[in-house]
This record gives sequence, structure tokens and C-alpha cells, in this order.
Amino acid sequence: MKIPVRAVFLALLCAVAAPALAADPANPDAIDAETLTEIAGTLASDQFEGRAPGTPGEDKTIGYLIGRFQALGLEPGGVDGSWVQPVPLLHTQLGKPETLAVTVKGKTTDWKYPTDAYVSTLQPKDVAAIDGAQMVFVGYGVDAPERGWDDFKGQDLKGKVAVFLVNDPDFAAKPGEPVAGKFKGRTMTYYGRWTYKFEEAARRGAVGALIVHETEAAGYGWNVIESPGGENYDVVRDPKDVTSVALQGWISGEAAQKLFADAGLDLAKLRTQARTAMFKPVSLNATMTAKIPVTQEVVQSQNVLARIPGTMRPDEVVMYGAHWDAYGKGAPDENGKIYRAGANDDALGIAGLMEIARLMKADTPPERSVVFAAWSAEERGLLGSETYANAPIYPLEKTVANLTLDILQTAGKAKDVILVGKGQDTLEDDLAKYAAKQGRTVTPESLPERGLFYRADHFSLAKRGVPVLLMMGISGATDLVDGGKEAGQAWVDAYTGQCYHQACDAVSADWDLAGAVQDISVMYAIGADLAASDRWPTWKDGSEFKKIREESAAARE
Repeated sequence: MKIPVRAVFLALLCAVAAPALAADPANPDAIDAETLTEIAGTLASDQFEGRAPGTPGEDKTIGYLIGRFQALGLEPGGVDGSWVQPVPLLHTQLGKPETLAVTVKGKTTDWKYPTDAYVSTLQPKDVAAIDGAQMVFVGYGVDAPERGWDDFKGQDLKGKVAVFLVNDPDFAAKPGEPVAGKFKGRTMTYYGRWTYKFEEAARRGAVGALIVHETEAAGYGWNVIESPGGENYDVVRDPKDVTSVALQGWISGEAAQKLFADAGLDLAKLRTQARTAMFKPVSLNATMTAKIPVTQEVVQSQNVLARIPGTMRPDEVVMYGAHWDAYGKGAPDENGKIYRAGANDDALGIAGLMEIARLMKADTPPERSVVFAAWSAEERGLLGSETYANAPIYPLEKTVANLTLDILQTAGKAKDVILVGKGQDTLEDDLAKYAAKQGRTVTPESLPERGLFYRADHFSLAKRGVPVLLMMGISGATDLVDGGKEAGQAWVDAYTGQCYHQACDAVSADWDLAGAVQDISVMYAIGADLAASDRWPTWKDGSEFKKIREESAAARE
């Protein structure tokens, strides 16, 4: 790989050398807030052009990251002794539909795009087409043997369009219903995520996958559904591994209601039936036809990986991760800013990664190897980490844990730390231990029904069985020393409502990184402890990923 000279120069100019002495991992003063601000500010500057994959901004970002890791004294951790892992991405963009319609009992209804239905494609074709495919309602579309649940009951979906309900079978369950609590109640499981439903449709050979939108169950309105504008990304796959689904997406609640009514079906009653284990798929006696032009291209991107080798068990790996990418160039905001550069999402996480690397390198050499991954294409669907998980450089069965930083709290020192994914694995016990050393408690995320546990890069490793822990500041209202939970919620509301994925996500004089420093320090302490031990974190009973990890137990004995 050729790194631009300008980017290398900038990297070396900005890099910070490691100190001579290590710090107490539980001491928040070990993390330098000024360095966090400097790194985040550099990556979010106009010079890096919003850090979109496959752009000149990526070239500068990759050079900057490599330069900093080099200056800290870390080793290359990428492919064949390099600093990087290639991440080829399929980028698709739908044009104006020539046809997008459903036919019920001989009557054809044209769906308005994207008002009635929003779709995209992950197939590398110039036209996304479905030719009169039968439509089948599959309830929540869950196949969970460990929970005694199978919505498909042997239904053949090959060549058909699967229609799903959003979220889990027990999301809307009333007290006393047999399903209540079977899928963690209001806390979303992986089976409730739209990604799982699309993947399950493809595994069963469907040509289309549509989810009926409900704002409460989805956690967001239709405006969020249609915001990508027909664009999608995927990893570049071998032809035999390309999804069978030509179009995937959502049906608005109104369009779904009309579709079911035209078919002589009561959607409300079917929702209730779908909350029982006895549910069976229902033919809609309808067909779907679509023909939509597609612009496609392969975008070349890269993950950056650095390594501190272990002294006793170098084949066992503790991994830290954060994503370097943001959204690149967009329409000017009211202040004329055009770059959606993600100072907090996730330049600040990258800065935390660098500070942890600095402390790790200054400390006693770890017994296990410690790997630092700066992922590409998180904002395109966790695709940098997914690329790694598909072709891991370090065996996943001997990856001890993945610790991810993604959006940190910038509102000041806190009395607690927010846990994302309560009840998943024993790393939450480590979180409680080291938070207590700072005099803090652990508070579970406030909106578990939104499934944040499944929406950051750690998840690519989790679904392959690697125990994970996510530090994400917007997952709940933290109890701030100055202002309490009310002030914590005000910060979350302001960031998510105004600057999340917008140009105003920039380094600000209003930032108070004392809370971010606390959180980064806890993550450092957890990783340092694991790197100096022979302990293996485990998944807890009830986790979707426990069985996957258990299948590779022999490799860790």
C-alpha cells in the first residue's frame, strides 16, 4: 500500500511519544484529556474531509493512524506484517424505480418509493428485479431453538418475498402471555434486529425481505428508514456467497395495513398470533414485482491494526477497537460546514484507543498480545469489523475479548458508567469492578429496546462468539457529578437530536472530557487485567452467543 507523503508527515508531526513510566490503570488521571482533544480535533478537521471510506480523506486518515502507532512504539498488526487489512466494499445506489408494485387478487397497487416502501440492494447487479414473487408473512421471522421458537415451521421461502414484523416476539406482549420475557421483554435480542431478519431471509433463499414499520418497535420513525436514499454498502463477497435477496427494506405501516386488508387478512390479529410459538407462516395471496436500476461500484478501504506482542501467550489476544470512518462530505449546514466528520463519532473513540495504546506500551509487557483495531466503514454497516471477522488475522477462538469505544460522553465527570447489553457476558462484572475503584456504579442502558448492543463494531466479533464490551455515551443518561441524571439526559438529547451524524459533531469548547477520561480508564484497566492473566471471559446463560463460544472451547484448554 502506498501512503501519501503528506499524510505520513502529518502523522509524525502530530504523534505523541510514550512516557517512561506506566500509570495505575484504575487512575483516571492516567489518560490525558488534552491529547484526546488534539487527536479528535485533528481527525475531524477539514483536512481529513470527513473520513469517508475510499476517498482522499481516508488516505490521510490511514497515514495519520499508522504514524501515531509507530511513534508509540507498537508493531504492525495487519496482514502479512503490514499495518492494514484491505476492506473492499460494494457500494450500491438505487435509481428511480421503473416498477415497484404488489398484486392482490388480480388488482395491482403501485407502491410510492420511498413513501410506501423503502428498499435497497446488496447484489452487485445493474438492475434489482423481482418478477411476480409470492409474498409470505413470517411473523417475527425468528428461528431460536434455544428458546423453543420457530416462526418458519418448514415454510419454503425460495424465490419468495418474506414479510416480517419488527423487533422480538415478546416486545408487545402483555403480562401473562406465554411469550412474555422469552426474548428479554423490552430488551431487544439479536432476533429483533432488522439485520438478522434480512440475513434469515437470505439463508432461506428468499428474493425479497420486507419489514413492517412501527415507530415504537423500531425505535425510530420513517424519516430514519428512508434517510439513506437508496444507498447501501456490503463487503465484497464471493459470487456463491452473495445474498439471494434482490431487494430488502421496509413497508410503511399504512401500506402494510392496506396490503393485508386487500388480501382479506387482519394484520392486528396476525400480530397477536405471531406472539405465540404455534404461529405458522401465512401466504398473503399476493405477488411483488420490482425493477429498479442500480449504480454499483467497489470502494477500496482499509482497517488499521497495531499490536503489542505477548510475552508468555502471544497467540491469545485482547483486542481494543474504534472506528475511524465518518460520513464525509454533505450538504452545507446553517453554518456552511460541509463535512460530517464525527468528532465524537468516533474520532474521540480513536483518541481513546491511542491513549490506551500509549499506557499499555509504557506498562510492563503483557503476557497476552494486545491488538488495537481502527475499523473502516462502521457507518456503512459495521463492514470493516465484519471484514476482519470473516477473515481474522488472529484466531477468534483465542481472542480473549473485544473492548470497543464508540461515542464517548463529553458532559463531565460522572457517578456511574452505562452498561450496554446487560446479561450478555462476564465483562460486565469487570466493568463493575473497575468502575467501583473510581467510586462509580454501573447503570444499565436506558433504552435496551433499541438494540444498541447490536449496532457497533464489537458485534461483528460477538456473533462469532468473542466476549465483548461496548463503551457508548449515548446509551443512557449518566448521573453527572454536576447536574445528575437530568443533566446527563440533556446531553444525550442534545447530541442525538442535533449533532449525531451531522456537521455539528465537532470538537467544541463546551466539551468536558472528565467523564470520557473515566470511561477510557476503566476500559484500559479491564484490558490490562485480561492481558496479564490466563482468565477467559464467558457468555452468560441466556445469551444468543454462548453456544457459539462453547463450540471452540477445546482451543482454549
